[in-house]
Amino acid sequence: MPATKKPPRSERRSFGRLRQFRSGRWKASYTGPDGKLYEAEHTFAAKIDAEAWLTDRRREIDRDLWSPPASPEQQKAAKRQRRAAAEQFKPYAEKWVKTRMVRGRPLKPRTVEHYEKILKDHIYPTFGTKPIRDIGIEAVDRWYAKTLPDHPTMRAHAYSLLKTIMETARTRDRLIEANPCAIRGAGVTTRTIKPKPATIEQINVIAGEMPENLKLIVLLASWLALRFGELVELQRRDCDLQDGVIHVRRAAVRVEKGWSIGDPKSEAGKRDVAIPPHIIPAIEDHLAKHVAPERNARLFPAKSGGQMVAVKTMIDRIVSGDQSAPYTCSHWYDNNVDHVYYGRAYTSGGNVYATNSNQYLGYYSVYAYTDVRRTSAGYYAYGSCP
Repeated sequence: MPATKKPPRSERRSFGRLRQFRSGRWKASYTGPDGKLYEAEHTFAAKIDAEAWLTDRRREIDRDLWSPPASPEQQKAAKRQRRAAAEQFKPYAEKWVKTRMVRGRPLKPRTVEHYEKILKDHIYPTFGTKPIRDIGIEAVDRWYAKTLPDHPTMRAHAYSLLKTIMETARTRDRLIEANPCAIRGAGVTTRTIKPKPATIEQINVIAGEMPENLKLIVLLASWLALRFGELVELQRRDCDLQDGVIHVRRAAVRVEKGWSIGDPKSEAGKRDVAIPPHIIPAIEDHLAKHVAPERNARLFPAKSGGQMVAVKTMIDRIVSGDQSAPYTCSHWYDNNVDHVYYGRAYTSGGNVYATNSNQYLGYYSVYAYTDVRRTSAGYYAYGSCP
């Protein structure tokens, strides 16, 4: 007959208690001076080892050297402290970029690329090999003082990224007690260039200068306020001309290794945009002449079938004052909301009108097609790009 395991048994002693499991291993426990029961963190293969552990605890008590063992919470805290002492900034930041979630979604490929470049060029050289716990306020202040002083926008991006990573180390991972990034306003920049919007006439000039297969992209950007990445990923199925709506469901972003297709920039970016009636004929003409019949055919494909890379280059050439183009205004985009906010315009029925002159400026939510200039006190009319 096969040998059966011995039943578990316990042994009481003058100090402590030993218990043998069916496996043959021994567990040791004792009652401390505070009247609480304490057990060894692990079992012992031999009885003599368990007895030795109890003997050590008895000596600590007799010599007033005993202290209660660390609680599970204290053990976790000690583990965090040991981790903080060894965790260097670079591997922590690399993991942070890969696992970062914003509103439950991972970072966009373009954002990841942007963060990695900032870290590599401006943060790792100073903090890459430093333990996170050793990065203090003075070190951050010195780094900020000498980093990109002539490039305030990139400087603010670098500081904001460092601050956010260190805040995660403080709040979520508890590697540090305080965030060393304490310079007020260091992660904020102010706009130094104010965009000057184009008039309706100038938008028509831009569209007229584009090749036939790209005229529509100017009209959609101007009247529907679509981002460039949304425009180049529009497909035939996104154009609902019966209901007069463009469905924005995808966006393309240019990354180092090509194009990345995903959701629009934000959750609110998935939207249905009403088409102004006067450009519906242009959309119908474009679909008939320049778009393949498949439902997933892109509205503005490159010759290779991918995204139209050269569109923005063409637009930049036109609006930058290229000698071959008649339009010399310095900016293409602006926002009619700004005109309303600053009192140059008002809204009525979802449309925007110049204050007092009552000239129609387009839809309230549309940016990119008109400037407003002050002609007298409280009176505004169409402006023009200088």
